[in-house]
Amino acid sequence: MSESSSGAAPGDAGAGRTTAGGRAGGTRRGRTEQRDRPPRRPTAPDGFVVVDKPAGWTSHDVVAKTRWLAGTRKVGHAGTLDPMATGVLVLGVGKATKLLTYVVGADKDYDATIRLGVATTTDDAEGEVTATPGARDISDAALRAAIEPLTGDILQVPTTVSAIKVDGKRAYARARAGEEVELTARPVTVSRFDVLATRTAVVRGTDLPGGGAAEGRAADGVAGETPVVDLDVRVTVSSGTYVRALARDLGAALGTGGHLTALRRTRVGGYALGAARTLGQLEAQADDDGTLATLPLADAARGVLPVREIDDAAARALGYGQWIAPSGRPGVLAAIDPAGELVALVEDTRRKGEELARPVLVLASGA
Repeated sequence: MSESSSGAAPGDAGAGRTTAGGRAGGTRRGRTEQRDRPPRRPTAPDGFVVVDKPAGWTSHDVVAKTRWLAGTRKVGHAGTLDPMATGVLVLGVGKATKLLTYVVGADKDYDATIRLGVATTTDDAEGEVTATPGARDISDAALRAAIEPLTGDILQVPTTVSAIKVDGKRAYARARAGEEVELTARPVTVSRFDVLATRTAVVRGTDLPGGGAAEGRAADGVAGETPVVDLDVRVTVSSGTYVRALARDLGAALGTGGHLTALRRTRVGGYALGAARTLGQLEAQADDDGTLATLPLADAARGVLPVREIDDAAARALGYGQWIAPSGRPGVLAAIDPAGELVALVEDTRRKGEELARPVLVLASGA
């Protein structure tokens, strides 16, 4: 669910622009622009920044802001959050961008609110209402029975408005162009799907996403009113799982519609909400200290990968891209030297009949 982001951040482009004669700011307008442009900030050290993303911001918006705060364009994120969603968004700065692929694959925790009784085009509150069959008198037993097939290793059809490519074009782009989009079910894992609270309500058509739909007037015979059931839920899911699709499928299993009205990501791999900072806090810290603080590479790697402690000789060899003795452990490991620095990511591999550890990614040069 990760998407690359690009785009200029304040104070990045054109800071060294000159006139044809070689003089910076050769015109009055040029000198004014230079005075108005914020000075470039000092480049932040390589590492992770864990952001508590605000509602209304795209993941790209957060990356652009962080590029400015970090004084570098080399910033990326590990897994898109919809504008409506809030919570943990892991960013990589400098060399740490190379570690983001391992964060993308980590499992995630979400707190969400599912509204039963209303379906939307996007399976969340940002879409247009497609049906309002309403929901009432849903028993705990019926709810448990509907949730059970949505828990564990399941096949999930992604939400239509997703970043998945269909014949080279994003599904959301096709859907917004009015095309009929059919996505193939994919294997995902829902480790936890707990209902924390249940509320009932009646919503008027004007309070529904997009101002409501004509279908809603037949929900219970009251013009423009639809009975709904709101569920506060907590889920733990594998990478690639759409919580919006869980809301949609839960509604369908209960014979009604379903969509998300709130979504907050509380954990990505080893990075929890308690370690996240708001954009305001990040800016205040960068202003106070002069440089944006980051989570060092070694600590960043510990959040998503098992660690292999190595000696100085192995660290030098890895720094030159050489293979070292195997660890006997499966998967990719973070190789950390005696000084606590992340040298490389390594993985045991068989080469010419011999088991060795190969450098998957080298982050420190040999000395």
